[in-house]
Amino acid sequence: MGSRYSVQYVRAAKGPAVEQVKAEVEGILAEVDVQMSTYRSDSAIERFNALPGNSCQPMPEPVLQLVRVGEQLSRDSDGAFDLTVEPLLDLWGFGPQGRTEQVPSATALAEVRQRVGYQHLRIEGVELCKDAAVEVDFNSIAAGYAVERIAERLTQLGVRSFLAEATGELKAVGRKPDGSPWRIALEEPRDDRQVAERVIALDGYGVSTSGDYRNYFEQDGQRYSHTFDARTGRPITHKLAAVTVIHPSTLMADGLSTLLLILGPEVGWDYAEKHAIAGFFVMHADTGFVTRSTPAFDALLAGPKQ
Repeated sequence: MGSRYSVQYVRAAKGPAVEQVKAEVEGILAEVDVQMSTYRSDSAIERFNALPGNSCQPMPEPVLQLVRVGEQLSRDSDGAFDLTVEPLLDLWGFGPQGRTEQVPSATALAEVRQRVGYQHLRIEGVELCKDAAVEVDFNSIAAGYAVERIAERLTQLGVRSFLAEATGELKAVGRKPDGSPWRIALEEPRDDRQVAERVIALDGYGVSTSGDYRNYFEQDGQRYSHTFDARTGRPITHKLAAVTVIHPSTLMADGLSTLLLILGPEVGWDYAEKHAIAGFFVMHADTGFVTRSTPAFDALLAGPKQ
């Protein structure tokens, strides 16, 4: 995933040794890498991406699971969220095959958009099929999936209290040895330094933040982020800078935070309220940032700020 991971856990007297936990965790990450990475040509998904239209390829069940999750998120967002935006990322300079960050020509954009769209994917038994030369990019949900897998394995090993993180997606379960909760800092969306916007205490939930503030370029005074609306083929341009989602499933928190960021401060907010999503929105404002939290977020974290 081109990033880092960490696991902190409370080891009981008969609990697993650090070496065992590390080996188990890295085994999961290696499996995710060989199945879903867009940074290695031999991964299952990149071999699929290299196929022409009207092709099928047998896939491991985790890949098919994430395609199903992505399809549901696409349907729920009227196509704004889409796992097949990799050609767009490359075209604008953000993807693994991107060369130069620049605004593409209308002709180039129109051509690439012919190869984008979740509706071109289908699952037939154990095979993933496509009727156009689409390319799948799991970067919006793979880290959340990996964290959820790690959490499940830690629980199977008898670990009752842990904080697992991969590329910034987190899951916290149980409490520290002194009885205090795991605390997570929600970052203010700045690209110059790290500032905690709010600190929250969690037990049994995954957390994901999606933002436009770390990976972007500017051209002719306009800012272009790495988050794309598949319906337009262009980066988002609204005032929503970051969204944090808290969910029992880190996989769903990961996907939903991206979905809400794409939809923006108004449509995304309405979606979060309708679906009772615990979301924390940070918007660009003239004087910095303004924040807004959904009723589900406030209810989950009821009481004084940690």
